[in-house]
Amino acid sequence: MARIAGVNIPTDKCVNIALTYIYGIGPKTADDICKALKIKPSIRVHELTDDQIFKIREYIDKNFQVEGDKRREVSMNIKQLQDMRCYRGIRHTKKLPVRGQRTKTNARTRKGKAIPVAGKKKVTK
Repeated sequence: MARIAGVNIPTDKCVNIALTYIYGIGPKTADDICKALKIKPSIRVHELTDDQIFKIREYIDKNFQVEGDKRREVSMNIKQLQDMRCYRGIRHTKKLPVRGQRTKTNARTRKGKAIPVAGKKKVTK
């Protein structure tokens, strides 16, 4: 079991796919890591040597902000927006969509389960 940046990486997957299991590394970054270290992206993680795993670990530690540091940075950025009371910060505080999506319908993932309003009656003709 390869452990990089505090994450157990799946051994049966290709290296470039397995690296995306680390928070802060996406497909493009994973490809860049493989290219920089001259590792074939199609090789499986269990086929890597200990030296290659060590090189990947060192390269990520030196060049990228991942896992706990990245999560802390994102949460601090959101907190900064909330402290400024800017539009995006207010939307984060109210747990509403931040990037201009409609909320009259949909947005249930962000808003949560629909809550019926007391005293509201349907109009009948």
